[in-house]
Amino acid sequence: MNHSTVTEFIIVGLTRNPKIQGLFFVVFLCIYLAAFLGNMLIVITIIHNTTLHTPMYVLLLALAVVDIICTTSIIPKMLWTMFISEKTISFKGCLSQFFFFAWSLGAEMVLFTTMAYDRYVAICFPLQYSNIMNHRMCVTLLSIVMSVALTNSSVHTAFLLKLNFCGPNIIDHFFCELSPLLALSCSPVRVNEVLAYAADIILAMGDLTFTCISYGFIVAAILRIRTTEGKKKAFSTCSSHLILVFLYYSPIIYTYIRPTSSYTSEKDKVVAVLYTVVTPTLNPIVYSLRNKEIQTGIKKVFASLKY
Repeated sequence: MNHSTVTEFIIVGLTRNPKIQGLFFVVFLCIYLAAFLGNMLIVITIIHNTTLHTPMYVLLLALAVVDIICTTSIIPKMLWTMFISEKTISFKGCLSQFFFFAWSLGAEMVLFTTMAYDRYVAICFPLQYSNIMNHRMCVTLLSIVMSVALTNSSVHTAFLLKLNFCGPNIIDHFFCELSPLLALSCSPVRVNEVLAYAADIILAMGDLTFTCISYGFIVAAILRIRTTEGKKKAFSTCSSHLILVFLYYSPIIYTYIRPTSSYTSEKDKVVAVLYTVVTPTLNPIVYSLRNKEIQTGIKKVFASLKY
């Protein structure tokens, strides 16, 4: 049973310097709008166009929804703490923020693996793609993604609830991240650290391994393409996807595979920006907006608004 005396936390934010906070507010407001509007455009486009109701685009739709939840659970509160002098967040609000962040983190990692598998089937078994990635398989894969994400966030949040927080209550971060919360607890946090380590090994490194294996088979299939132009186009797509995957996984593995005692606020804030802000903003550009079918779908959406 929780016996915490702390009822609210104070979020320091990205910086304590008031002169820089104004600049950060403008920059992150623009980034959030780009991430939110970009991902929302993908969601509307795929839902509006029946020709995009295929496994590949359904997975892109799920990724866009996850990115919206991730950025919305963190950035608006961060902007609010920059805008006003009141930088507090309630105990329940903090744990709720962490829950949705952890859910989106788990969902995105498993989605990257699922999307890599989808592309592997499409490129390596093009004639059997419709039979393998049928409606039932698509629903099964999405159910696995959501189940894993929900289990991951629920377990971490439940064990956080068991901890006592006696003070201080200052979170030297820009949101309720696991490491700074564990650093503030006056209870033993060894179990929480082991859970975070296990999740990092199973989810992050496991998913990264399966994603790289899928792309390894994809690259082998691309090398068999006879035309140079076809190879360049395929390699361009794969390389941009892999860069984004490594940009997402590397900071997560760095953050969660260490003990709480090694937590360093300034460095960890910069690292956290990569997987909470940068990747959700780049996802629509790399995975969707460069796609000709998505571009055609977007034109149809805007064309329908004229009537």
